[in-house]
Amino acid sequence: MSRKKFVHTAYIIGVSFLAAGLFAVNSPAEEIASTGKSAASENTLKDDLFNYQLEGRPDPFEPFIRPQVATTSEPDEIIEEDKRLTGMQLFEPGQLKLVAVMTAQQNKLAMVEDVTGKGYIIKEGVLIGRRGEVSRITEDQVIITETARTRAGKELVSTIVMRLNKEGD
Repeated sequence: MSRKKFVHTAYIIGVSFLAAGLFAVNSPAEEIASTGKSAASENTLKDDLFNYQLEGRPDPFEPFIRPQVATTSEPDEIIEEDKRLTGMQLFEPGQLKLVAVMTAQQNKLAMVEDVTGKGYIIKEGVLIGRRGEVSRITEDQVIITETARTRAGKELVSTIVMRLNKEGD
């Protein structure tokens, strides 16, 4: 059968189906008369009845294959706390130099200097650096205790000693 004859035959079959009324469409008025409901109200009922629930079903927009992420976190890694640093916390103990120790009525004070030569007075209990605290001031040194936490929840405590240099050292 040639292509031209095939197209002509298909055209005749299509027209005869339309003429026979096999593809008849009800008008909205006929539909209301036969069922008592309009097509628009039935569609809204169907829309109201359908509710897609995601629980227990996979998300159709997520990829089937997910890339594996290599975890590089070690349990002994120190966690950096996200806190705002103020005052002496802006200086790490290694950036400071002990220049003087003073005693005034049971209070021990120490004077430290930063790399620019600016002086600061500290006392016991002052926070220094991210994790340090001045734990003790003696006649010729300041002892700083640093406390850090690891991912595993372990607490690491280290001690830093700042010594007073004598004249000529």
